[in-house]
Amino acid sequence: MQISKVKLYDADQNVLSAFLDTGVEFVVGIGNENVSAMMDPAAAQAWVQQHVRPYLPSARITCIAVGNEVLKGNDTALKGNLLPAMQSVYQAVVALGLQGQVNVTTAHSLDIMGSSYPPSAGAFRPDVVPYMQPLLSFLSMARSPFLINCYPYFAYKADPSSVPLEYVLFQPNSGVTDPNTGLNYDNMLYAQVDSVYAAIQALGHTDIDVKISETGWPSRGDPDEPGATPEYAGIYIGNLLQRIQMKQGTPLRPSSPIDVYVFALFNENLKPGPASERNYGLFYPDGTPVYNVGLRGYLPPMDESESARKVVSLLALVAVASVTLILS
Repeated sequence: MQISKVKLYDADQNVLSAFLDTGVEFVVGIGNENVSAMMDPAAAQAWVQQHVRPYLPSARITCIAVGNEVLKGNDTALKGNLLPAMQSVYQAVVALGLQGQVNVTTAHSLDIMGSSYPPSAGAFRPDVVPYMQPLLSFLSMARSPFLINCYPYFAYKADPSSVPLEYVLFQPNSGVTDPNTGLNYDNMLYAQVDSVYAAIQALGHTDIDVKISETGWPSRGDPDEPGATPEYAGIYIGNLLQRIQMKQGTPLRPSSPIDVYVFALFNENLKPGPASERNYGLFYPDGTPVYNVGLRGYLPPMDESESARKVVSLLALVAVASVTLILS
């Protein structure tokens, strides 16, 4: 597929070994269940020694994400342990001489935002700020990116009568103008990212890059999940790929191409929650596409040989866009 970047939620040795000498760049993860243990410098050192060091430089591991959406939850102990764990992992990276090669960060849910409209008024929730202030100082010191999981679909699902589909699907529309900056946004994803930049700046930092560690659109959902269709998923991902191919930045940072990870490569049939949670994949586990990105809204039933041809055409499109994908 010529995909250039992949994000994992763990550091599975079978996956990393399969990608040796391919040039694919990896973000690997430490699960929330292991975050607190990483506060112990010896445990952090052992984790990096076992899950990162053996694969370098043959596997291009460039980032360790310590936990996922920790500040979204209600576990105050885990929230308090997040930064010390990141610091221990970072010290392990430094001890192995990998700083500058391997970043250490964590991924956040957009739920950490107290306000996001207009983008220039973006601010973190008051209960998040005590955790976020020192975390941002760490990211600044370590020169690591701020990872955010952004899903315009959630906004549409919550209020489909008020959120224009064209605005969330990157389709032509008049956009929304920020009254404070005069910047016009023709899609919600970029507005969300710039609101995060504003929130970071409000806490005194202008030197931290924001990267989208997850975004996607479900191809199927429950009856109360409007818009979860193959057609809309194909439009969202297809138009997003075009923006990536254009190396487009957000209105606030137009000269900095936005870094986006598409969630996800495969559907996950065992994932709990609403039906949409099991239907974010570009592919079924057998490798056939769920929908045809950018070419047609959905795929009709097909025989095996035709399926293979359609997969080839989809892979060609994905390769052109150099999309980054998430394996879970």
